[in-house]
Amino acid sequence: MIDKDNIVSVEKCLNSINRTFSNMYKVIYNADKECFVPLDEANTDYQAIQEWAEIEGNNIIDPGA
Repeated sequence: MIDKDNIVSVEKCLNSINRTFSNMYKVIYNADKECFVPLDEANTDYQAIQEWAEIEGNNIIDPGA
């Protein structure tokens, strides 16, 4: 389980074929751990990402932008 206070960065994962958002996030937390979180509002890790993104200065990276 991810805590919003331990998130270092969040990046949207892109579909490798057409470079569209694949409904997954790559999360770096605790400075050296990585996980993938689905876009699912019931998922507590997804909820932590949304809380983290609301803090000024925290942005979800969109590599397709």
